[in-house]
Amino acid sequence: MLISRTVGHRGLILQRRYLIALLGGAISWPLTPRAQTPKRRRIAFLVTGTPLVGQPYVDTFRQDLHALGYSDDDLAFEVRFAEAHVERLPDLAAELVRTAPEVIVTGTNAASLAAKQVTSTIPIVLSGIGDPVGAGLVASLAHPGGNVTGVSASVSYEMTRKWLELLKAALPDATRFVILLNPGNPTHGYVLQAARQAAQSLSVELLPVEAGAAAAIDSAFTTMIGEHSDALIVPPDALYLSERSQIVKLAASHKLPAINQYREFVAIGGLMSYRTDQRDINRRAAGYVDKILNGAKPADLPVQQPTKFELVINLKTARTLGITVPQTLLVGADEVIE
Repeated sequence: MLISRTVGHRGLILQRRYLIALLGGAISWPLTPRAQTPKRRRIAFLVTGTPLVGQPYVDTFRQDLHALGYSDDDLAFEVRFAEAHVERLPDLAAELVRTAPEVIVTGTNAASLAAKQVTSTIPIVLSGIGDPVGAGLVASLAHPGGNVTGVSASVSYEMTRKWLELLKAALPDATRFVILLNPGNPTHGYVLQAARQAAQSLSVELLPVEAGAAAAIDSAFTTMIGEHSDALIVPPDALYLSERSQIVKLAASHKLPAINQYREFVAIGGLMSYRTDQRDINRRAAGYVDKILNGAKPADLPVQQPTKFELVINLKTARTLGITVPQTLLVGADEVIE
């Protein structure tokens, strides 16, 4: 009986030791590191235009971020389209801010201003907008001084002057140019001022005609023709880009040569486009997004200026209009559509 009790006692001790070891292991389980799901970097896009026009821009931006080492698993995109209704931008900007993005990317002055009005803390990266200083988005190009930086498209006096110079080179006898303006676009007042200065230096008369809605474009062309205009300047605008088919069709039916910033116009029958290289701008803006995601502050990143420009000429349209494009323009063109 004594032996039996002794064995039982030792067995009990072993059982207690095993139980303590087991509990100790159980207590240590939560302390073992577990694989964490990587945080997806949330990037917002506020687009003034339609999905048809704006989605390719977002897609190329995604590709540029891929080239910088990001994968789709690293990124979460929030995109809002104003469908060319500028008045919707403030509400859409506020909606994007509520998604708590790390960066907001904008491609027009109107979208940039709307984003800046609803946040002073979330970094805003400009991707090809005109005159950010004049628009009040940054204090200066070298020292932005707030939550906004990026790459400017330089819709400036020099760019506007170039549109008039190219038209004059293609139409040396032209004396009366017309410029289409959207009164709802905050940059068009500046563009008009620059165009007037350029027109004076080129000894041509400049007539401003307004169209702030798609329904007003027909009557705007009626005014242009009634004023015996020789050529048309279409400055950058989300509405005009969305309605490019209508604008190109009306210009063709009235035999009115036109220049604009977007290649998309020339691809469907417009005469000429001259602009900064948007692909280059997007790549550099994506680089700024990358810097900000890695801790850089917008106030410390100078606004970059464009370094590459693109001239596209539709030679078929020129022939239809009876225009002989000078060889100097054709040689200098980045693309000639036959």
